[in-house]
Amino acid sequence: MTNDSTLKCAGSRCGGRCLVPLVLRRRALVGRSARAGHTGVMRIGVLTGGGDAPGTNAVIRALTKSLLHGGRTEVLGIEDGYLGLLERRVMPLDRRTVSGITALGGTLLGSSNRASPLAYQGRDRTADVLAYARELGLYGVVAIGGDGTLAIAAALHRAGLPTVGVPKTIDNDIVGVGVERSFGFDTAVARAAEALDAIQTTAQSMRRVMLVETMGRTPAGLRWKLARPAQPT
Repeated sequence: MTNDSTLKCAGSRCGGRCLVPLVLRRRALVGRSARAGHTGVMRIGVLTGGGDAPGTNAVIRALTKSLLHGGRTEVLGIEDGYLGLLERRVMPLDRRTVSGITALGGTLLGSSNRASPLAYQGRDRTADVLAYARELGLYGVVAIGGDGTLAIAAALHRAGLPTVGVPKTIDNDIVGVGVERSFGFDTAVARAAEALDAIQTTAQSMRRVMLVETMGRTPAGLRWKLARPAQPT
């Protein structure tokens, strides 16, 4: 699992390849808002997009508590990924809301992988998303997701909505960002290995060959990790 306070930058200067501590991004946002004449509370949006990955709620909890730690910050959860920005659905996140969710599967905020503001229902809705973000008073958005979610985050960043991305994928196909393992990858491997161990005894008893299908978009990643121990040495 990646460090709770380290997030992937979706900025245009680095092309999304660097890692930046959340606290530094927070200071940058605060400094920028102060220079712009804003002296009130900094409001940050958080969303989760793409497929399921173990540990997502733990990241939401750590992120929310880290942002609230210094005070003068409000956190808004954007429901169902980018769909929440399109349908104007958000929920406040505070310490009480995120307490006790670490061990829960799924995501507190809901997720979606078919609601890109860049091409939603046949048209580009980026301007609508930016307008809603301004209406909410967002200084930035933290997007938790895989390459699709982070690609949209980078596009919104270039369009004017400051964005930080947290890599989330059980495929572990995050390339060039300095992250050896995406959070949830090791848990997904362990759970899949348990299933393989359980079905092996049945296969032996019934004298059958069993086929097990796992999630994962690429041949490498999860499937490769599971297959390697079975390869002859």
